[in-house]
Amino acid sequence: MPGFSARPPAIASLLVDDAVVGVTRWDFEPGAATGHHTHGLRYVVVPMTDCSFLIEGPDGESRAFSRAGEVYRREAGVSHNVVNGGEQPMSFIEIEYK
Repeated sequence: MPGFSARPPAIASLLVDDAVVGVTRWDFEPGAATGHHTHGLRYVVVPMTDCSFLIEGPDGESRAFSRAGEVYRREAGVSHNVVNGGEQPMSFIEIEYK
């Protein structure tokens, strides 16, 4: 998808990767992005800060806001680029269960 490479990258820190789960901490400066990816596993997101998400997906863009500690989960197959659409740094923990 065009435009993704123009964004600075979010910082991914792998915390756990074993037979049961993959746990990654994601840290974003304003405007930083994960890059387009497709989740092969189900996953849970735990925002560590308030997060202003700009989601770039196959059907266009959408925005979402999650407060620190407001946990949500998604099924495998989600395809998107996650961008910090706010003016403050944000971070979350992503837990993929195998």
